[in-house]
Amino acid sequence: MSAVPETPLDWVIIGGGPVGVQLAVRLIAEGRVSPERLRIIDPHPAFLQRWNACTASTGMAFLRSPAVHHLGLAPFELLQLAGRRKRDRRGQGLFAPPYNRPSVAFFARHCRSVVEAHGLAELHVQDRVQHIDLGGDHATLQLAAGGTVSTDRVVLALGNSDHPHWPAEASALRDGGGAVCHVFGPDAPIDPDPLPADVAILGGGISAAQLAVRLARQPGPSGKRRVTVLARHEPREHQFDSDPGWIGPKHMRGFAETRSLVRRRALVRSARHRGSMPPDVRRALRGAMDHGDVVWRTCKLLGGKVHGDGAMVLDLEEGRVEDGRVEGGQVAVGALVLATGFSPQRPGGVLVDRLIAEHDLPLAPCGYPVVDTHLRWHPRLFVAGPLAELELGPTARNLIGGRRAAARIVPVAEASCCAELAFL
Repeated sequence: MSAVPETPLDWVIIGGGPVGVQLAVRLIAEGRVSPERLRIIDPHPAFLQRWNACTASTGMAFLRSPAVHHLGLAPFELLQLAGRRKRDRRGQGLFAPPYNRPSVAFFARHCRSVVEAHGLAELHVQDRVQHIDLGGDHATLQLAAGGTVSTDRVVLALGNSDHPHWPAEASALRDGGGAVCHVFGPDAPIDPDPLPADVAILGGGISAAQLAVRLARQPGPSGKRRVTVLARHEPREHQFDSDPGWIGPKHMRGFAETRSLVRRRALVRSARHRGSMPPDVRRALRGAMDHGDVVWRTCKLLGGKVHGDGAMVLDLEEGRVEDGRVEGGQVAVGALVLATGFSPQRPGGVLVDRLIAEHDLPLAPCGYPVVDTHLRWHPRLFVAGPLAELELGPTARNLIGGRRAAARIVPVAEASCCAELAFL
């Protein structure tokens, strides 16, 4: 953990998730940025804390991403860490087919090794940035705990992991005393033990499916737990959350040639396989459903009635696949767990809102940043992660998106100064 530096820095990264850590590694190793001239500001005690909590909460066993997508430098170092022979790697349960997808535990081990190898823990300022002033000779960051940090360049490596999405109907049930929580809530990872025997999960994607299997496998207080998944569609199967062609020129060439930002937003939206799950998760879900441990109901949550102990009778609008009609339905549950992902709003909240207002930063009609090819939003301000998706496309939020963001930003660090690269 680092103290607040008194002298101006070269780079400050706001956000210690996978994207922020990847960028720090690349800036140090490839951008020739001296570690003492770089800091990562993140409010959690350790990097990737929210990432680790969220994967643990759902019960994720293996990542959806292949082994070559990680936080290190060399593409195959995750495989090399596991051993040379494929048979040995499989025998250890470190990877799952296809694409050698790493186990969550092994991926976390590798992340820790990357942080340690590059001394990133010593660059961590545990705090929140409340305000950024881009005027003057340096950008000045005001910290929540007091004090300021001055730097030549700032990178917003922000996500929405601290803002789980709460549908209005679920919020109303919670406000009425219902036992409602979110799988990605601030207290994640969620503990199955206190949950009652009858649990409903709202959501139809990978997180809902993984959580359903996790809860079904762990008995409730009085024995076998009954899990009901409430989803607006039948289970959808996709290996990845977007076509792999979005990583390279197959799709990105046309995306880059599209000048309309409205059209780019539409392409990003249509490219994502929202509410989907990979085949292995689908198989585990099907097994739990075949054993009667999980019931999948294709429906819309309308609301419900809350009893004094927090139990609820949920009102549903259920689809009739046979004839296209809908009918009313109900389900009695002791608790409702949301697996509805994260807020769709632009990341950064008030911090980014104030930046836009005070520095007249350019925005697309969807409210996201308009940046140059180096992901610069202002001569001193860069973006990565979701904020960069109008330039990087639908993979901007993923592990590979972090690597692609670093590939755009690192050349700026390699140059002798910002002015040597034209700002659009």
